[in-house]
Amino acid sequence: MTAGGSTPPDTTGPATPLAARRSRWMGQQYADITKLREHAARHDRAAVRAQQRVARLNTRIEKLRHQATLLREKAQKVLAEIPEIDQHRVQHERDIAAATGGKVGVAVTSDVTSLHYRVRKLQQKVVDKQQKARHLELRAAMKTQKTAELKVKVDRYTEAYRLEEQEAASYRQRADRLQLVSEGDVAAHLTQSAPAAKSAPDEPSPPP
Repeated sequence: MTAGGSTPPDTTGPATPLAARRSRWMGQQYADITKLREHAARHDRAAVRAQQRVARLNTRIEKLRHQATLLREKAQKVLAEIPEIDQHRVQHERDIAAATGGKVGVAVTSDVTSLHYRVRKLQQKVVDKQQKARHLELRAAMKTQKTAELKVKVDRYTEAYRLEEQEAASYRQRADRLQLVSEGDVAAHLTQSAPAAKSAPDEPSPPP
């Protein structure tokens, strides 16, 4: 209050146009920072999705490789049974030759026809084993081909993950730089708007 008991008028006054423009500019800066961080978050989410797909595809590839290996092992196991069957077939043929003496037109007994039947059965068994082995090898080859196709997808998603990570990092860096500039502007504005006469001594009041 003054000496006469009245309250002094407020000296701050309304905000100037320059201050209003500065306030709008700072608000726009904060909006830009928020938008940049939103873009960064979207690219981060896309990168995570691509990474998840890569992980799932790699798991599926390893599963197919394992299945192909099992099929090839089964095929080799089936083929490994053929030599023993051939040995039995050769032995039966020797028995037939011994029974007939290698001569054509000799009366054939039931023992000989039984040996002929066994030979044919063994030959059929060999062919069936070979066919089964080929079928297993074909299934293994199809699974191997599928792994090659999935590997192409893995490479594509890996590249997408790398690009999304780069985009997210770029948006974050831009947001960080803009935030530093904005914080510096705010600090400068607060320094300039501080009352210059804050440290000046008060005027002495007139004597009564």
